[in-house]
Amino acid sequence: MSTVTDIGTFTVRPLDPLKDAELLHGWVTHPKSAFWMMQDAKLEDVERAYMEIAADEHHHALLGLHDGEPAFLMEKYDPAHRELVGLYEPEPGDVGMHFLVAPTGTPIHGFTRAVITAVMETLFADPATRRVVVEPDVGNKAVHALNAAVGFEVAGEITKPEKTALLSVCTRAAFEEATR
Repeated sequence: MSTVTDIGTFTVRPLDPLKDAELLHGWVTHPKSAFWMMQDAKLEDVERAYMEIAADEHHHALLGLHDGEPAFLMEKYDPAHRELVGLYEPEPGDVGMHFLVAPTGTPIHGFTRAVITAVMETLFADPATRRVVVEPDVGNKAVHALNAAVGFEVAGEITKPEKTALLSVCTRAAFEEATR
């Protein structure tokens, strides 16, 4: 699946926890990635975390490419089994999502918006996906604005062990309307 925009082509591939760990380590420990909560992670910690995801039938990590070059990380999970268990009432077709744009010294205007759009298109390419559910930190105002721009509606605050999160949901119809 690929998303073609005026700033390039976005594709995703399965993440290789060992081959991609060094790249990811640089991303998740960067100061701009503070909300990813891996600032002090060692390379082995990143390898271990993504090996666990690779072995989990309810959680998947994908490496996002921009014009063929690694540019973002995407995770999808089943919120009935991971992350949000007991924190909201999942519906059939719900898919949880996280994304992280690689830190860069040469930002491209509109890049992060193009990434979240590509992530959402990837998730909705599966006809079984009815809604995408996210739970960013309440303090992450930038991602709240991005989420709203692609059709997410706030469901409310939830308390997770590691943070207070803003649970938000996006239906296929809301995404299509927002990105028309």
